[in-house]
Amino acid sequence: MNKILLIIGREIKSKLYNRTFIIMTLLAPLLITGFMGFLILMSQSDKKDQKVLVIDESGLFKNTLPGNEYISLTFSDEPLEAAVSTFVNRNFTCVLWVAPTIVEGGAGASTLFYQKSPGFAFQTYIKSQMEKIVYEHKLKANNIDPNVIHNSKMSVKLMLEKVNEKGGTEEQSNFGFFGFITGALMFMFILMYGMMVFRSVMEEKTNRIVEVIVSSVKPFQLMLGKIIGVAVLGVIQFVIMGLITTVLTTLLSTLFLKEIKTQLKSFEAQQELVKKHGTNINLQALEKYDDKLKVFEVLQKFEKINFTQVFICFVLYFIGGYLFYSSIMAAIGSAVDSESDSQQFITPVMIPLMIGYFISTKTMIDPDSSIVFWGSVIPFTSPIVMMSRITSGVPLWEIVLSLSLLFASFIVTTWLAGKIYRTGILMYGKKTSWREIGKWLFYK
Repeated sequence: MNKILLIIGREIKSKLYNRTFIIMTLLAPLLITGFMGFLILMSQSDKKDQKVLVIDESGLFKNTLPGNEYISLTFSDEPLEAAVSTFVNRNFTCVLWVAPTIVEGGAGASTLFYQKSPGFAFQTYIKSQMEKIVYEHKLKANNIDPNVIHNSKMSVKLMLEKVNEKGGTEEQSNFGFFGFITGALMFMFILMYGMMVFRSVMEEKTNRIVEVIVSSVKPFQLMLGKIIGVAVLGVIQFVIMGLITTVLTTLLSTLFLKEIKTQLKSFEAQQELVKKHGTNINLQALEKYDDKLKVFEVLQKFEKINFTQVFICFVLYFIGGYLFYSSIMAAIGSAVDSESDSQQFITPVMIPLMIGYFISTKTMIDPDSSIVFWGSVIPFTSPIVMMSRITSGVPLWEIVLSLSLLFASFIVTTWLAGKIYRTGILMYGKKTSWREIGKWLFYK
């Protein structure tokens, strides 16, 4: 046992003093937070004041095409060429030309002239308003009252509440995309740390350092020490990265989401008033948040995520998945002399990981399907698939069953890998085949 502890300490010390390891531990939270900040900025509409000169040759949109607080429209009958050549000098940001045949279609495409792009939000607004006006015009042309059509349309928001085994309801985030991201991270970390063990074993074998080491310790002790040492290192790195990421995301949330969170609280307070007073409330006095409903929905889903549960499960599944696959990687590293010779052995190991990754994409659509359930139980794919399901609400017995099978499988794979390791680590100059490895498994 003391020898294994010495090997574990050696592995941890060698990596902790590695500059690349230190840089990545500090840089990864910055990259994650930066990516989240980038998504927040991209999700927010870039609202710029737009002064639009409209040349409406159809005569349909004058006094009907509305602007808003960011868009002001000025209608003109001047020639299009003159408007396009002078609009910048007159402090207009763009010119909207409406074709005279826009209602008939065909060649009735309208054109927007600009020097600086007005942005996607502006284009979407103008396009939707124009389509609405043309639609209503065609309804009236067919003696159909547009108000009848509009009043018959109603958006329905479907609320989701999971019913537990006791028959009670419980809130769930049902944020499939977040679950998929955690599954993808699990796939990446298991592969990264597993390859770390593989390269460490193969490097010591290539440099023949292992011949000196195995004179003092048994090959199985060496393999187990390496695996556990890198596992402890990974957990330390996760904790440090988790703490730094938490601090950075808290700052990010304070800086960029303070206003939207305040609006969300106001929106939720209004919802409670409507539930309490019904039609007796003055609806005109309520603030309108129609353009922010999607953002509110995402924030509400984030608030429902049990991050403590996600973090604990992530660590447990990383340890189990890493131990399961790293023992196989260590066996492969001991059986080959170069990385090019290892491809025939690594590919079969990669296939279950890739299958788990592809199954995790289905959790965003149907997290309770049979293929997702079995993918979250079978040890080859469970670390990735279960982490993808975790935000959709998973019964405790499924998590316990999944983890039990995963750690039990680690014991079996480590025992089998030890048989390969003890023979392969001292073999040189011979290309290993599957048949050869099969023989090593039955050596006594």
